[in-house]
Amino acid sequence: MFLGIDGGGTKTAFCLLSSSGEVIATAERSTCYYLSVGMDEVHRVLDDGIREICREAEISLNDIDHAFFGLPAYGEGPQVIDTLDNIPKRILGHRRYTCGNDMICGWAGSLGAKDGINVIAGTGSMTYGENGGHGFRCGGWGEIFGDEGSAYWIACRGLNVFTRMSDGRLEKEALYDLISKKMMLTDDLELIDIIINQWDSDRARIAELATLVIDAAHLGDRHALKILSDSAYELAQLVDVTRRNLNFDTVERIPVSYSGGVFRDSLILEAFSKNLAGLGANYELRDPLYSPAVGAALYAAKLVNIPIQIKSI
Repeated sequence: MFLGIDGGGTKTAFCLLSSSGEVIATAERSTCYYLSVGMDEVHRVLDDGIREICREAEISLNDIDHAFFGLPAYGEGPQVIDTLDNIPKRILGHRRYTCGNDMICGWAGSLGAKDGINVIAGTGSMTYGENGGHGFRCGGWGEIFGDEGSAYWIACRGLNVFTRMSDGRLEKEALYDLISKKMMLTDDLELIDIIINQWDSDRARIAELATLVIDAAHLGDRHALKILSDSAYELAQLVDVTRRNLNFDTVERIPVSYSGGVFRDSLILEAFSKNLAGLGANYELRDPLYSPAVGAALYAAKLVNIPIQIKSI
């Protein structure tokens, strides 16, 4: 049995995979992003999800041959790596596991753990790819000065457009009304108190507002359309830099796939595809094969040299 855990800025997904390629059990819990919730909550979320998986599959913790914990922000703070590495031991009671960044889950799931590049655009954004055993990451610098093209990035730009529509720097279009209604504003300046004080600038809650920008774009809001166009451009740039660092030749076919909620929108996916096509490399955009959680379980098996062919999901 191989356990995969895909942590993210909004949720944590669990998947148990048999050596014959069957998905035995799945579960979902809240985020295990330690920078947002702290280490105690990371332990609680992981412990709770793993125990549900084991109950559903009717197995013991010791029946797990290997696990991969894809944790958000793993590797970005050397001082906490040991703490993160030891949490699974306290839960599983053994050391048949590996911890890594959650970007690996998206890549392994979308491309079946085969050479190519995956771009993630969820709460945050980054790319990860592999070629001939060499891996490379691009982006993922966090919401304060990075994560271009992500849901958080889209939402923040949408909120900025709202403020400019409110005070007259921009003409009011669909996004203004959508945000006003969603936030139940009686005065536009209330937005400051809601986001900063009531929400405590919560990353995940702000990222959810990206859906309003997307809705406004579908209603023809010019500024929302520009935000989505810029998002697609930024995500394509991440892929191109990753390709160069992995030494893919521009004439060879380079598999590219995607994961994360931003790509559920047709406007962004179409714009992303057009941006890729204009970059001068032979990119082959593919729909994701499996979820990042399944990818994490696949990667757990790959780490111990067990090839698995996924059965239909």
